[in-house]
Amino acid sequence: MRLGLAELGHIESRTILIEYRWAEGKYDRLDALAQDLVRSQVAVIVTHTGPGVQAVKRATTTIPIVIAASGDALVAGLVPSLSRPGGNVTGMTFFGPEIAAKRLELLRETLPRIQRVAVLSNSQNAAAEKDPTRAATFARIATAAKLLKLEVQHFGVKEREDFERAFAAMAKGRAEAVMAIDEPVITINATLISDLAKKYRLPLIAAVAMPAAGGLMGYGTNLVELFHRSATYVDKILKGAKPGDLPVEQPTKFELVVNLKTVRVLGIKIPQAILVRVDKVIE
Repeated sequence: MRLGLAELGHIESRTILIEYRWAEGKYDRLDALAQDLVRSQVAVIVTHTGPGVQAVKRATTTIPIVIAASGDALVAGLVPSLSRPGGNVTGMTFFGPEIAAKRLELLRETLPRIQRVAVLSNSQNAAAEKDPTRAATFARIATAAKLLKLEVQHFGVKEREDFERAFAAMAKGRAEAVMAIDEPVITINATLISDLAKKYRLPLIAAVAMPAAGGLMGYGTNLVELFHRSATYVDKILKGAKPGDLPVEQPTKFELVVNLKTVRVLGIKIPQAILVRVDKVIE
C-alpha cells in the first residue's frame, strides 16, 4: 500500500505519516490496537480480514475505514452493499468461500486419486460471530467435497508452534493433500507451512503467494495487488471523499501458480489440463 500511496503523491514521513499496528495473527489483540489508533486521531484506518475490520468498526463510527482485503465483505457484514456501502467503511473484497471451493477442485483435478484432504485454518476464529465468512467458507468446502467425493479433515492452529503438531496429525489421519485458508497466521508462516507440507509429503494448495515460499500450488487473487489498490481509497478520502460513497471493489483476475521444484520433490505429475491454465511457474 505504501507504494500505491507514493504513486499518488503521498510520501511516507514527508507528506503523510503512517501509524502501524500489528496483531501478529492474534485476534484477541485487535480491539485494543483499534482503540489505540482511534485515540491517536488518525485520518484513515486501513485494515484487512473480517475480524480486523469488525474490531475497527467497534472502535469508531466516524473515522473512515479502508478494507485492504477481506474474504467477503457482504457475508461478513462489513458493509450492507458493495455499490453503496454507506457508513464509514469501504475498500477491497474478494470471493473467499468460492476461492476455497475452487482450490479443492484444483486438488482433485491435479491429484485425481486422492480421497482425504486436510484443511488448515486459524482455530482462534472458530466462532462464526468473529468472522461469518469462515462459516460460509466451510459450508462451500463441505459442498464441494461432497460433489468431488472427498473426505475433508479440519486442523486448527493458533501459534507458530502449533503447525508441526497439526501436520503430524494430518499424517496420522492419512490425509493425502492439504489446503490452507487465507488467514494472517497462515500467511505469516508460509515458509514453515510449505516446509512441513514437503516433510510430510503432502501436496499443498493455498494463496497465490504460497508457491514462492515452497508450496505446491496457489490459486486466488493477488493480495499484494489488493493492498496496492486500497491506496486509491485512502487518496480519495484524504481529498474529501466520504467512504460510504465509494463502492467496494472486487477483483476480476484470479491466478494459478505452480512450484515446479516442489512438483519434483513430491514426485508427482501435474496434468497438462492444469499446466495450460497456469499463470505463473516457480522454478
